[in-house]
Amino acid sequence: MRRYRRPARRKVSLWIWILLGLFLIAALLLFFVHHHHENRVEQPTLEKNIGIKQVPHEGLNFTEEILSVTSFARQLGDQMTLAKAYVIIAKEHNNLQLAWELSSKIRSCQLLLSKAAMRGKPITLDEAQPIVKGLSSLIYKAQDAHYDIATTIITMKSHIQALEERAKAATVQSTVFGQLAAEALPKSLHCLNIKLTANWLGNSVLRELADEKSNSPRLVDNNLYHFCIFSDNVVATSTVVNSTISNVDHPKQLVFHIVTNGVSYGPMQAWFLGNDFKGSTIEVQNIEEFSWLNLTYLPVMKQILDADAHAYYYEGSQDPKVEPKFQNPKHLSLLNHLRFYIPEIYPLLEKVVFLDDDVVVQKDLTPLLSLDLHGNVNGAVETCLEVFHRYYKYLNFSNPIISSKIDPQTCGWAFGMNVFDLIAWKKANVTARYIYWQEQNSDRMLWKLGTLPPGLLAFYGLTEPLDRRWHVLGLGYDLNIDNRLIESAAVIHFNGNMKPWLKLAIGRYKPLWERYVNHTHPFLHDCATS
Repeated sequence: MRRYRRPARRKVSLWIWILLGLFLIAALLLFFVHHHHENRVEQPTLEKNIGIKQVPHEGLNFTEEILSVTSFARQLGDQMTLAKAYVIIAKEHNNLQLAWELSSKIRSCQLLLSKAAMRGKPITLDEAQPIVKGLSSLIYKAQDAHYDIATTIITMKSHIQALEERAKAATVQSTVFGQLAAEALPKSLHCLNIKLTANWLGNSVLRELADEKSNSPRLVDNNLYHFCIFSDNVVATSTVVNSTISNVDHPKQLVFHIVTNGVSYGPMQAWFLGNDFKGSTIEVQNIEEFSWLNLTYLPVMKQILDADAHAYYYEGSQDPKVEPKFQNPKHLSLLNHLRFYIPEIYPLLEKVVFLDDDVVVQKDLTPLLSLDLHGNVNGAVETCLEVFHRYYKYLNFSNPIISSKIDPQTCGWAFGMNVFDLIAWKKANVTARYIYWQEQNSDRMLWKLGTLPPGLLAFYGLTEPLDRRWHVLGLGYDLNIDNRLIESAAVIHFNGNMKPWLKLAIGRYKPLWERYVNHTHPFLHDCATS
């Protein structure tokens, strides 16, 4: 199968590389001027410096003109680049008069280049001569002030380093803003939750129907196909269910187990009881009713109550070395960690497919539940086609607790579409392994981010690699996923900040999600247009 790779990320912005290019040009020109200055030609004329006869021509391509070594536009541009370097150096040495004179000539040069581009005709000798003479004079004046090549290089290097620091700061800031946007609930979805909550509270028939369905024998029938989703997002969860049942021949054989929080329980029940899902069985549970989830059994609850952890995730660390993504409060979400307690939630089930709420199903997933996992607990798609998805990139192997038990080169895998053998899970006591590793990481020294690192540890040696086409990731951050890979995927995953229900979603992928949204629902329609 073809191996697809994401394009390498550039470490510095494009404009920094442009500045580097300008700096190199400036250094070369400075060397050229310095070499000729040894002969001390006092005021070289334009004809001596250039000695090129301009030949006007029609249909001017100004890009080609400014790149041509035979044009006045090119020579004005080169001289202007050198002058800009001297402006910076003059300011550094507090020679503001020289900096002002150079800036004035640079503006004149820019104005002439703009006029030439607008009229579509080459710059003439008469137009270029006064500017070139003036710039030449000022450049020699700058040389007399001992702004030599070494000074230029050192000064420009310091400015480039400063720009790199500003670029890093801007990147961090954009990451923070992106996370804020990703965590915020869009107005239309907030509106939908309010309408569904009112419907749930005001409709006793719905509540009675929910009680009746909660005792359905289909919920524990292992001859059916079981899927579980843990989410507080009604539309996202509905889209996962819609896309799953739309790609099977017999949707009545599907059972969806949804767990949400207390705030979203009413809206979730109202939505799934009030819509048709082609005869599939849907169960909605409230995590707050799981009395067995206590401080001892769910270590992440200790972090929620811990003042230091609360400040770290909700108020933000003041340590500049801590990446903003490591402080996302979602990593303390009980719904996020509930995936490690599936056998406790569904003690009578033998196999389930776990789906994140930001996935879209494109193929029939029922064959997953018939796959032979060869005694393993977790069937998942590996992600180590690129080196940074191996264990050593997620975990702190300088700690002997990790390095003594785990191979750092082990291939990582993806959460979001997993098939779990719950019989093998109980036999291997995976939940106890998860609890152990969470307790070891109470100081956040073994890992810093989310549920994947403890998942890698809990399922270490218990994961069966699946064909990559079962689960394709990156639609929430990667702009360049191959269309053929997306089309062949059974599940596409919008992991990343650019969720498909947000305005900042990647436009190219958003229709893949929206085609499974029930836009005809009156509540959703009213909220979208209000």
